[in-house]
Amino acid sequence: MARILGYIATSLDGFIADEHDNLGWLFKYDDMDLGEHDYRRFIKRIRTVVMGRGTYDWLANDPSPWAYGDQRVLVVTSRPIAGPKGELEIRSDIDALIAELRALDDGDVWMLGGGQLQMAFMERGALDEIEIYVIPELLGGGRPLFPATGHRASPKLVSAAAIDKGCVRLHYRFDRPDPA
Repeated sequence: MARILGYIATSLDGFIADEHDNLGWLFKYDDMDLGEHDYRRFIKRIRTVVMGRGTYDWLANDPSPWAYGDQRVLVVTSRPIAGPKGELEIRSDIDALIAELRALDDGDVWMLGGGQLQMAFMERGALDEIEIYVIPELLGGGRPLFPATGHRASPKLVSAAAIDKGCVRLHYRFDRPDPA
């Protein structure tokens, strides 16, 4: 059974993008030494990447080449994607998607991008672990790490560590709900 993972960076004041959906503040830390937690190592163990439509649109508009040619990519959206930037599949039913992902046995699943889709998975007890990289920047506003939905949870801290450039890595595990 595939593990469903989050791997995301946030500003110290809890935003993943500024008020213009810009990540320039984060790109200043591209040369940060994450050691064994480096993105290049992380992505090698990922077989499936799941993202929402907003994240896909952001990536599709970025001039960089499509970075997920080695992974299965699923975009959660109710709208068709004309001329996709990379090879991908569309899903619209989150509950059916979770069942599909749980049936996979060929590697881990990464919830890429914003907190809205990650929150939808957390609300359903379907996010197994999350690594949050807290970057020492105050954005003063923008897109929050997680939307306020009223969902409450008490994940278990696996580890916390200060890493390069004043960044802190937080690793949490969520308990899976008992099947009914």
